[in-house]
Amino acid sequence: MAPSRFATAAVLASVASASVAGSKRTRPSEILSREATEKLGVTWRGNSSKTDSHSLLSSPATYPGSFTWCDKDGKSYCTMSRNQHIPQYCGSCWAHGAVSALGDRVKIARGGQGVDVNLAVQHVLNCGNVGSCHGGSVDGTYQWLHEISKTGTGIGYETAQPYLACSSDSTEGFCPHADWSCTAENKARTCGSFDQEGGACTGLSKYPNVTISEYGSISGKDAMMKEIFNRGPIACGIDANPLLNFETGIATGAGGGVDHVISIVGWGTDAASSQQYWIVRNSWGEYWGDMGYVKVAFGALSVEEQCTWAVPKTITAVEKNNQVHCHEGGDNCKAARSVVV
Repeated sequence: MAPSRFATAAVLASVASASVAGSKRTRPSEILSREATEKLGVTWRGNSSKTDSHSLLSSPATYPGSFTWCDKDGKSYCTMSRNQHIPQYCGSCWAHGAVSALGDRVKIARGGQGVDVNLAVQHVLNCGNVGSCHGGSVDGTYQWLHEISKTGTGIGYETAQPYLACSSDSTEGFCPHADWSCTAENKARTCGSFDQEGGACTGLSKYPNVTISEYGSISGKDAMMKEIFNRGPIACGIDANPLLNFETGIATGAGGGVDHVISIVGWGTDAASSQQYWIVRNSWGEYWGDMGYVKVAFGALSVEEQCTWAVPKTITAVEKNNQVHCHEGGDNCKAARSVVV
């Protein structure tokens, strides 16, 4: 998928407005329709190759009743919980779900060693053109990342582009008063303490990042379990309306369609009822649910309809000895001031 196929901010605003206007749900959907998704240049339920590696994964004769990457062999491979709604409301679940699942897979690929890599959701909002604070697609984040990975540079780390809950079409809070286009500073930046070290803020030409080798789309319990068991958490669409006032327990409603994206880190079985459930990490903060997580019964809340996965390729990390060392003010890594899509 060529970068030129991804939409501009104007297109994003128009498809988001159409999607919300046509919704009859009690909560505005943060997932764009198939028509709106394809208008952005995103392939609906796409795979990066005709024969994706998911189909080559093996399945055990019987899956364990409980399995989670947050507690696998006594170690947690789950990365941080996030809150998409601060410092102001932003319907960016589609980016949060994908980034969280990928972050877990990065931790798995590193064998759990080292400091966690927290990937920059704001980088996706600024440069992905596959969604905005008014919604996006389940597939778009990985399709954008797969394309830019071909250039040798992927999604940056949170420390060079903190999440600010803004996109170019957002009118919430301070969003209209800043530039959210894909400039060098809006990919990765630092703000030097002295003018001779780069000035107020400097866009970086080199920065820690993660690329992916492939991505794919799956649906159904069997495919989800196989992918999670073999390679790690996945991002999935879900009906979030029944979760708005959820407190604790197992969510069991059938669901009325996908309007939100979360990440699934595993599954479990309730000892009292034998009810099996997905272990779902949301992006509403740890004050919500069970410290940001919720148990969703197998088959409930439309969570098995549309899921996506990605495979990490290159990872900037100490143990890989592949960091470009930049000065505090970024002067030796200063990027040209140009818009990069």
